[in-house]
Amino acid sequence: MKYYINKTLNDSYNVVKEKVMEALKSEGFGVLTNIDIQTTLKNKINVDFYKYEILGACNPQLAYQALQAEDKIGTMLPCNVILQQKETEGPVEVSAVSPVASMQAIENPQLGELAMAVQKKLEDVIAKLN
Repeated sequence: MKYYINKTLNDSYNVVKEKVMEALKSEGFGVLTNIDIQTTLKNKINVDFYKYEILGACNPQLAYQALQAEDKIGTMLPCNVILQQKETEGPVEVSAVSPVASMQAIENPQLGELAMAVQKKLEDVIAKLN
């Protein structure tokens, strides 16, 4: 099973990021964290890296349900969505974690159902990008 859902777009990085933020919002997600890998690697270990950003997305209602079903599930939250552009002015790839794949290690039927619901929402986010 693939551990991510992805799509590549030919818009500018900033346009793609705006589309991702809008699509996440439309599915009830907010972005709790934003990690700029390119800047972080440059500042911490002085290496050049392409544009790569990790957005920590959370749907509060589904996160609450997951936390009620499994108190250690916070180790797997929020849902990460990445944007990466390997070439300047090149295409931008958007990838989201597959909650169904990542929850396979947890033997809790309630979480399986929630993972499928979150996965559907993230698939819808990726599908909305054009």
